[in-house]
Amino acid sequence: MKRLAGLSALALIISSTSGCGWLWGEDGYFRDRGSDYLQAHPTAPMQLPPDASSAKRLDPLLPIPRNVADDSVAGEFEVPRPQPLVGGAEVSDFSLQRSGNSRWVLAQRSPAEVWPVARQFFEDNGFRVAEERPQTGEFTTTWQRFDELSASLGQRLASTASSADSEVRVRVRMEPGVQRNTSEVYIVSVERPAGSTADTAFPSTSSNTGADALLVDEMLASMNRSAEKGGSVSLLAARDFDAPSRVSLSEDGSGNPVLYLGADLDRAWSSVGRALEQGGEWRVEDINRSLGLYYINLSEKPDDKQNQPGFFSRMFGSEPSKEEREARAERYQVRLSKVGESVQVTVEKNINTVAPADVARRVLSAIQDHLG
Repeated sequence: MKRLAGLSALALIISSTSGCGWLWGEDGYFRDRGSDYLQAHPTAPMQLPPDASSAKRLDPLLPIPRNVADDSVAGEFEVPRPQPLVGGAEVSDFSLQRSGNSRWVLAQRSPAEVWPVARQFFEDNGFRVAEERPQTGEFTTTWQRFDELSASLGQRLASTASSADSEVRVRVRMEPGVQRNTSEVYIVSVERPAGSTADTAFPSTSSNTGADALLVDEMLASMNRSAEKGGSVSLLAARDFDAPSRVSLSEDGSGNPVLYLGADLDRAWSSVGRALEQGGEWRVEDINRSLGLYYINLSEKPDDKQNQPGFFSRMFGSEPSKEEREARAERYQVRLSKVGESVQVTVEKNINTVAPADVARRVLSAIQDHLG
């Protein structure tokens, strides 16, 4: 029946295009209306009642420009093609983000690509890296005096410190962004008196907003310069950045399959999302980062834009309809929950119902295979 309807529609299209003036002609339904405006005439301006003289002045909603041809022009008019957009108007890969007194860099790149650029900025300005952990996206510098840093940056940092003789230490942290393949770069500095041997801990939030804001601004400028020249990628960070330290597939007290990841919630979210995309056995239809949920449909494969069906394929029934897709849908949600020092991953039918054990084990096993 569906094929018959497709053939009927095709026959109608062919007959409609073979000289039907009522459809395409000058008086047809789909006639060219590009020159209709030439027949338009201005109307008298709206008049307000005498007692409304204090009201706001009414301006024409669609005023006629002064530099157009007069209404004596006749004939067809062809609308010119729009000019292409200027290529230089593209949005930068690196941008500054603010929230209250906090400032950080948002990068439209993966943490593996941001890592070497951020590290290079600090090394170029005289900072010595004391410890680096690419697997967690973090590195710290040693305690240094301001005169040990580059002249311009050292002097400006000294002006924000409580004393020009103080020593400074910096921690740089890169986290996966909310969107896939984005990163957020945070900087926190700490200061101590010159000659002190106290190992002052880094605060959870910035305590010297002036110094940290200066470092963020300078690093942002350096990253944008690096982007123009072409950046590099840290293969170590790319391989291990969000890989959990341990992964185990087990069961809870009710016998439901559970995947345990030795990672914090941010990195577990990133690694599970990548594993779901690489699985290729289902389609990720939606995500909810705040609830820690990935919504998957086991009856649909990931979108392949290279093999989209054409017009005639859809017409003659080779492409399933929306109703058919909904009828066969197998939707589940993959939930990430923080439990102690690890993250547990479970599969649910909905918030009140766990998925069948065989389905949950299939999904969790595929995630486990693609982690790391």
